[in-house]
Amino acid sequence: METLVHPGETIPEKNLPALGTMKALVFHGPGKKSFEDKPIPTIKAPTDAIVKILKTTICGTDLHIMKGDVPTVTDGRIIGHEGVGIIDQVGSGVTNFKNGDHVIISCITSCGKCEYCKRGMYSHCTDGGWILGNTIDGTQAEYVRIPHADNSLYPIPAGADEEALVMLSDILPTGYECGVLNGQVKPGDVVAIVGAGPVGLAALLTAQFYSPAEIIMIDQDDNRLEVAKKFGATKTVNSATVNGVETVMVLTDGKGVDVAIEAVGIPATFDMCQSIIAPGGHIANIGVHGKSVTLHLETLWSQNVTITTRLVDTVTTPLLLKTVQSKKIEPNNLITHHFRLDQVMEAYETFGNAAKERALKVIMTA
Repeated sequence: METLVHPGETIPEKNLPALGTMKALVFHGPGKKSFEDKPIPTIKAPTDAIVKILKTTICGTDLHIMKGDVPTVTDGRIIGHEGVGIIDQVGSGVTNFKNGDHVIISCITSCGKCEYCKRGMYSHCTDGGWILGNTIDGTQAEYVRIPHADNSLYPIPAGADEEALVMLSDILPTGYECGVLNGQVKPGDVVAIVGAGPVGLAALLTAQFYSPAEIIMIDQDDNRLEVAKKFGATKTVNSATVNGVETVMVLTDGKGVDVAIEAVGIPATFDMCQSIIAPGGHIANIGVHGKSVTLHLETLWSQNVTITTRLVDTVTTPLLLKTVQSKKIEPNNLITHHFRLDQVMEAYETFGNAAKERALKVIMTA
């Protein structure tokens, strides 16, 4: 049943009818989380939609949150910013969707009207951006409220693999936009991706749109490096067993790489990117950094090197949806484990011990 709210009106939460409770994964400070009862969300603004979660997942960013690396996430917040589901309610201002529609939830909320949205910088929307599982409750729950639903949800085509489409919530557009596009990967380039986790592998998959000559994958997990080979990496380097920088320089005849994509978010991996980049190259940072890194301008100042940072805008989600539908890329290959939502604590344990558990993406079914 449509919830009627006059345009421009926001209903105070205290006046909303109680709709019962749901189960959700709740953050209670660094290292503290619980699976508990929370109120089912309700429409707060005419542009809202309430989505019943079907499938959700855990992101590396969620692990950073659990470590206390993201101070905007406060005690009591429901975590998660990825998933697919069915629309349960819509506000009167929602025109693109109706109850019962199957949708992809974007990790980025965008109003579509502000200065940043009009520039395609949805991540900096003045009334959105990355808010799900950050400053408002997220998707690791049975229901989630999606502000600006018309611009923050995508319809799921009939017959589509919904598990594969969970990868379109975040990791595929993140790897593509923050790594491949910002890194300006071109035909014939030598590309190094530091970090063979899900986002690094998403960058690997989408870098191949541009026919680079080499893609060197660097990680400390042999299992993930084997997966990277299957996904198209031409060379792999285990930086736990060899000197990563020296090995890359040998592989490139001392020149370095044209594009270095940082997909971990720690000082050592960013430093590696600075050490292996060739003159005129691009360092594209994807990783979520919770600590300062040293910028080696004393060696980079004369090297014509471009360093980029970015929070995913998800402007490429429609393009990527087409490539998934046409089987040009198959992100379902990134899924290694399945859980029920009520097994979320076990899912975090598995994802947080990825090397031991041979985990990439986990899918939780609500």
